Amino acid sequence: MYDKNLVLDLLQSLLSATERIGKKLQNIQSADDFFVNETNRDILDVLCMQLTAIGESLKQVDKQTRGQLLEQYPRVDWKGLKGIRDVIAHQYFDISAEAVLETCRDDVPVLREVIKNIIKDVSA
Repeated sequence: MYDKNLVLDLLQSLLSATERIGKKLQNIQSADDFFVNETNRDILDVLCMQLTAIGESLKQVDKQTRGQLLEQYPRVDWKGLKGIRDVIAHQYFDISAEAVLETCRDDVPVLREVIKNIIKDVSA
């Protein structure tokens, strides 16, 4: 068994990160928008930081649950989301703004919904 409260805290942090990403994307229509001005460049930085935090938190959830919780929710590419942390951390200056935008638009909304379901299931 695992520490349910610790896992719930990690899941809540994940949910907050997904919500922050959603808010930051409101005025971004394309990857080129990140380079229009310094404010938008800062948005790209925030997105990268949140994706890094998501990847790290997912690794912690897996560690705490011995890899048994997330696998119950196959709708999410867990390996890919955990791996994005490493890509951003180790290749930051070569990050593709398009890949960041695609991840935030395509994968993060699905992650948000699945995390809500996991929180509900773990809390039961």
